[in-house]
Amino acid sequence: MSSPPGPDVPGRTVIGRLLVANRGEIARRVFRTCRDLGVETVAVFADADADAPHAAEADHAVRLPGVRPSETYLSVEAVVGAALAAGADAVHPGYGFLSESAAFATAVLEAGLTWIGPPPEAIAAMGSKIDAKALMAEAGVPVFPGLTIGPGRSADDLAREVRGAFAEADGSVPNAVLPSPNEPFPLLVKASSGGGGRGMRIVRAADDLAGAVESARREAAAAFGDGTVFVEPLLENARHVEVQILADRHGTVWTLGERECSIQRRHQKVVEEAPCPSLSPRLRARLCDAAARAAKAVGYVGAGTVEFLVRGGTVAFLEMNTRLQVEHPVTECVHGVDLVELQLRVAEGDRLPQSPPCPRGHAVEVRLYAEDPERDWLPQSGVLRRFHVPGVSHRFSPVPHGSRGLRLDSGVEEGSEIGVHYDPMLAKLISYGADRADAVRRLATALSNATIHGLVTNRDLLVRVLRHGAFLAGETHTGFLEEHDLAGRPSGGVPGGGTRPAGERGAGPRAVPLPPGVSALGLSALAAALAAAAASRAAATVQAGLPSGWRNVVSQPQRADFDEARVAYRITRDGLLAEDFPGTVLVSATPDLVILETAGVRRRFAVARYDGVTHVDSPLGPIRLTPLPRLPEPAEHTAPGSLLAPMPGTVLRVDVEPDGPVVAGQVVVVLEAMKMEHRVTAPVAGTVSALNVTAGLRVEAGAVLAVIKEHG
Repeated sequence: MSSPPGPDVPGRTVIGRLLVANRGEIARRVFRTCRDLGVETVAVFADADADAPHAAEADHAVRLPGVRPSETYLSVEAVVGAALAAGADAVHPGYGFLSESAAFATAVLEAGLTWIGPPPEAIAAMGSKIDAKALMAEAGVPVFPGLTIGPGRSADDLAREVRGAFAEADGSVPNAVLPSPNEPFPLLVKASSGGGGRGMRIVRAADDLAGAVESARREAAAAFGDGTVFVEPLLENARHVEVQILADRHGTVWTLGERECSIQRRHQKVVEEAPCPSLSPRLRARLCDAAARAAKAVGYVGAGTVEFLVRGGTVAFLEMNTRLQVEHPVTECVHGVDLVELQLRVAEGDRLPQSPPCPRGHAVEVRLYAEDPERDWLPQSGVLRRFHVPGVSHRFSPVPHGSRGLRLDSGVEEGSEIGVHYDPMLAKLISYGADRADAVRRLATALSNATIHGLVTNRDLLVRVLRHGAFLAGETHTGFLEEHDLAGRPSGGVPGGGTRPAGERGAGPRAVPLPPGVSALGLSALAAALAAAAASRAAATVQAGLPSGWRNVVSQPQRADFDEARVAYRITRDGLLAEDFPGTVLVSATPDLVILETAGVRRRFAVARYDGVTHVDSPLGPIRLTPLPRLPEPAEHTAPGSLLAPMPGTVLRVDVEPDGPVVAGQVVVVLEAMKMEHRVTAPVAGTVSALNVTAGLRVEAGAVLAVIKEHG
């Protein structure tokens, strides 16, 4: 920060030991800046995070007994108690959990600690999206009309109230495209507190409104401790654009440009960039002015974000986040600042310079999640076996302004256990370059070449987005993934999630031509088979000198069966002879590296085997394979029509009765896992012949929840 503390800042606070009331990558991010500043660090950890990197890296760590957020990271008493027990003199909330709780900020201050954030009054004013909308309308910021939803309303009553509220407010948003007062759908149910896409539901018909409200209310209460929800018009295919603000205690308010956050799934951002690729200078100035007015209207201090929907000339306020955002690194790169350091300096009482640093270059961030896009973004749990991103130049710290680089902020390391209690985000990868094309290319290449073993992730989806023609042209909006069908399985792809190579669809200039009938999946499976054969020979106690794959009866091929592919090959005196792989030459094979030449092009296939899964990484993309046993054990019988738990979780609700009728697509059971609700639906019309769970029951993945007997 360019203005160091001095005599012009009387009563300045000096932070010596800081507790981060959070977990994962944001805790590690704050710790990094604290180390640079010479500030001691304190971590808090739930029992499920006892071995987490953030708990190990802090100077002090305090256990929060339990695993549920409500008894650990969402417990004001437990977190403040941890700060006092560790001798901390300041608390940074991170994002999520208690970061936008005015009650938590008040408790921190009443305990005599420094709060790294805005005043509790500002959090209270903006933390409730309902109150924030009214306040912003008074300040001249355009807003959508909204309606708070109380408990116990029927679908008809809700629809009637929504129509009335929207009709009364019609025309309140300048240039807005609002639904007809007589037909307000589609609309969006939103949690009043928190963020991250939780407690949000799209509703397209009146019959679905009551169910969506109750589901959003439960999810919001579990994630943020507040189940208040409201509805507002849904502006589809709009851009999600937000402005970073920073304000000190002396009246200076910075607007550090905008971020484009339109690539989303489940209303949660997965790709962010700065600046927005298609914002006119006039519209940029309009958004920044509205954000500054929002900050001044509530006497804001610290870092925050004002979010808008933008479609054409229509601009509407979404919400103000009274905390640091997940995507703050792209702003740090473009403006050459450390926002966490600035948060601490402001909390200590320092003055901001009158103007922020000028933006330079372009930055893009992607969020890497342990989830399966092919299975409705189903979160994944398990061990992260390997995790390496090539070319990373910075970890948790800003890339120097005006340079180029890759930054990695991760909450996990190799060997980390990904559980079911918290958000499944593994890491953020940020690329900073001279311009957008430079930053995007470097990010896509690094992500494509990353080694990620043990879990299904959204990595391939992110690569396809970054190399998609519409994204490269800057043609993004909140419905981007659905419009371009990027979340589903690509043609020629691989079932099971996390197995398809990035080059098979939507990969732009990086797609690699292969001979007819030869696929990246097939070549990877062949390499996996050759590597397994080499491993078997290396482990042999007799005849170890025989070449891998050698057989007495040379006419019989060596076979390898995977759930995703089947390969057959022979090793002859003339070399490799592989069915379905004409012209493929085996250059060399070891247990962990196979080199194949196809149509004159030589490629290296790195092979890693774990319990029940084989990972193959090559220039054709990452492939995940499931070897099939030669002599399978008898399978445990599962009754036809069984509905299995897709992952470990807790049963929130059972929507059917034993022996009761169901229709295809009807919700049977609702599970909660990783802070999200997951609906298990009936695949066919029929009768509930067995119901094995009740609300509150904890179930493991694969457990039979219910059995549906199809109508004959």
